[in-house]
Amino acid sequence: MTTFVFLLSAGVMLGVLLAAPFARTQLWRATITPLASIIGSGFLVSAPLLVREFGGFAAPAMALLILVAWGIGWAIRYNIRVVEPELAAGRDLLLSSVEELSHLVLAFAYFVSVAYYLSLLGNFLLTAAGRPDPALARLIALALVAGLGALGWSGGAARVGRLERYATALNLAVIFGFLAALAVFGGARLAAGQGVMPPAGHASLASLPVLLGLLIVVQGFETTRFTGADYPAPMRIRAMRIAQIVSGLVYVVFFLLLSPLYPDLAKGEGVAAVISVSGMVAAVLPLSLGVAAMGSQLSASVADSLGNVGLLREVTHGKVDARHGYLLVAVAGLGILAATDVTEVIVLASRAFALFYALQCFVAFEAARKRAGDRGRAGAFLALAVLAAAVFVFGAPSGG
Repeated sequence: MTTFVFLLSAGVMLGVLLAAPFARTQLWRATITPLASIIGSGFLVSAPLLVREFGGFAAPAMALLILVAWGIGWAIRYNIRVVEPELAAGRDLLLSSVEELSHLVLAFAYFVSVAYYLSLLGNFLLTAAGRPDPALARLIALALVAGLGALGWSGGAARVGRLERYATALNLAVIFGFLAALAVFGGARLAAGQGVMPPAGHASLASLPVLLGLLIVVQGFETTRFTGADYPAPMRIRAMRIAQIVSGLVYVVFFLLLSPLYPDLAKGEGVAAVISVSGMVAAVLPLSLGVAAMGSQLSASVADSLGNVGLLREVTHGKVDARHGYLLVAVAGLGILAATDVTEVIVLASRAFALFYALQCFVAFEAARKRAGDRGRAGAFLALAVLAAAVFVFGAPSGG
């Protein structure tokens, strides 16, 4: 029954995302990029890490992480509406300087995120094949990073990037089908008199750095900040709101529906444990989730590489061209993967984006304190900057 529900739900959602009228609107095109970045495979990564760290409190912990991301998104939406015109006018040297610094930080964050995505892809590939092996997953990721660099050098990465719409639609459809199958699975357990409540929760002050170290799994909303050439500011603001609301609901519903499987998930190995445990819901799910997750990671790594090459060209004032930009992405990615394991890459990526968020929140604070009508928001923006800086300093991997 769960297999039928999964296939039907995923198939219907895939058709809707590819053929429905809204899927061809400009607003949806503006929304799909941040939505895909936020959801991606983050729900697969976050579930085993948070369940091991928080037990039955995993869902509230994820909700707290979503609220932090929403606050940072609020600051970046303010920057789209208020700061962008100020930067264009060039009237505020401090704002311009911090903004430029944040772009340099974001360029580094993109280096890490490419390594993060391809590291996960290697883990998902082996888990879907039933042969999880961290060492082999790292070798696969290293080969993929090198291949991506070669692809970019040859000019093929831009062509692969055009497949993002289809990879995103497939990933979202599989997620929707998985949620539907989990709902039926939970209903069947209730009908059979079995429990569906999560186990006892546990948390400590030592758990907070672990939670902060997972900021990367709800990252991606900031992409609308850099699509001003394609979409007007009001549409970008609306697109970010929609992406954060939809992805937040998906994360919370997923954690709640997954609660009957928390004990099994806590025993699983690696960040891809959800793929293995999903076989208890429907036999077709491990392969389906694995394929969708791999497609999502490959698409995201290409998209971030494209974004980083453009950013490198901007911050170096054209001194780094596209081909050499891809070489930099590959070399940096190889170095990061060689020096870290997948859990450490997750935290490093979270820290890199947290520093970018801290600078963006400071930009919002600096702009708000100078505007008479917005001074009440300045304190909130400053608090968010401090919080993001805390993620940068204190974020820690699960188990250490």
